[in-house]
Amino acid sequence: MANFAAQLAAAAAEQPEHPAVKLDEIVLSYGALDHAAARLAGLLSERGVGHGDRVGVQLPNVPYFPIAYFGALRLGATVVPMNPLLRAREVAQQLRDSGCRLMLGWHQLAESAGDGARQAGVDCVLVAPGEFERELGASPRHDEVLERAEEDPAVIIYTSGTTGAPKGATLTHANLLAGARVARELVAAGPDDVALAALPLFHVFGMNSIMNCAVHARALITLVPRFEPSRVLEVIERDRVTTFAGVPTMYAALLRCPGRERFDTSSLNLCVSGGAPLPAEVLHGFDQAFGAKVLEGYGLSESTGMGTFNTPDRERKPGSIGIPVGDTELRIVDEQDHEVRVGEPGELLMRGSFVMRGYWRRDEETAEVLRGGWLRTGDIARVDEDGYYWIVDRKKDLIIRGGYNVYPREVEEVLYEHPDVLEAAVLGVRDETLGEEVGAAVVLRAGARTTVEQLREYVKQRVAAYKYPRLIWTVAELPKGATGKILKRQIKVPRAAAGRG
Repeated sequence: MANFAAQLAAAAAEQPEHPAVKLDEIVLSYGALDHAAARLAGLLSERGVGHGDRVGVQLPNVPYFPIAYFGALRLGATVVPMNPLLRAREVAQQLRDSGCRLMLGWHQLAESAGDGARQAGVDCVLVAPGEFERELGASPRHDEVLERAEEDPAVIIYTSGTTGAPKGATLTHANLLAGARVARELVAAGPDDVALAALPLFHVFGMNSIMNCAVHARALITLVPRFEPSRVLEVIERDRVTTFAGVPTMYAALLRCPGRERFDTSSLNLCVSGGAPLPAEVLHGFDQAFGAKVLEGYGLSESTGMGTFNTPDRERKPGSIGIPVGDTELRIVDEQDHEVRVGEPGELLMRGSFVMRGYWRRDEETAEVLRGGWLRTGDIARVDEDGYYWIVDRKKDLIIRGGYNVYPREVEEVLYEHPDVLEAAVLGVRDETLGEEVGAAVVLRAGARTTVEQLREYVKQRVAAYKYPRLIWTVAELPKGATGKILKRQIKVPRAAAGRG
């Protein structure tokens, strides 16, 4: 059956007593999770939701999320996962754009969820522990998993919208199945595995690489609603977690967590990093500290979070996003869409089973981003002689300083090698003479005494003269999105950014 909800139903039929989802002392078996999803489908049906309707889901990492997700899919509806941090105006915008019939909102977000739903004219069901169980219990079971075509929309995930309004990447049931199946095969996941979900499940990385992959593998998902390094280490020890997936800032935080040595993390055998480039210093440091290999992958919301991976059976190249996985095909092209030579940078194009159907109700933007049948990723990459791909930078993050191309990631790697640097973000700063100047916002480790002048000199000695940041300033923290990804466009450049070097 094409409907991805059939994966949960099959898991429940095969091993109904096997634990599926855990949040501290709360544990749902596969049978219980499927039963709750069937009740959720009945609740939605009673409220007028049917085949093809959209359902907004604004929930944190709690067991209600997979209940809502698989319940809506079971009914033949399309899930619209929403960031719990959205304000009412943003909630309303996504509900209107997707044409949601109903939304499920977390009780602690009643103001933003309720107000946003009212602005959009959408029915809102608040999910509160205890009360929601009673609502589900009073709802009829919708035991049937409604058939959907492979290319029918299953999930609409809104992109971060760094320019203009967020766009809904429409992922099909075929996309979800391909993503979950390949993710499971890549890490050889099975029923004995325990995957920790600290990444938000509303985000494509957490949704596919953790939740959908675990259900496909009949594994256990242990939930952490809010990422806190010491809490994550506690859960790894308590639940004997075998797999962790996160973004680079999470790995850096775990590595530098005070007292991490007192936690038993020996069960951890495989870690997956994505969402942004992982600095080589953090990768090697994590390897040594935890004895668990970190493998980097690459994907977008538009590609179900999948595309390439450093597969366990091949050489791992730190800093590389690996090789194409599944049936993914990649090209690297110049501005005229001509393929570049091996080792030369260009825009990365992708096609295959993971690539979205298109942007929801945005035909012109879909035609542009999928021009010629290839997904235009907007990332600058290169490929080496062994077929490994390397992200050089975001196309839009490229700094052009006096006619020279500067890729921020290269400069960031050097900054991360400095022992006093905790986090760094390199970005272009408007300059009347050069067009753009290279700037760097840096978070120093506690107790560090390094000056910005010393940092500038450190980088200057390690990169070409046009690349090092003339403008450096220190900050207490860098702005981050829900997954912990650094949001460069929210970084404020001080008027006097430490002067020129």
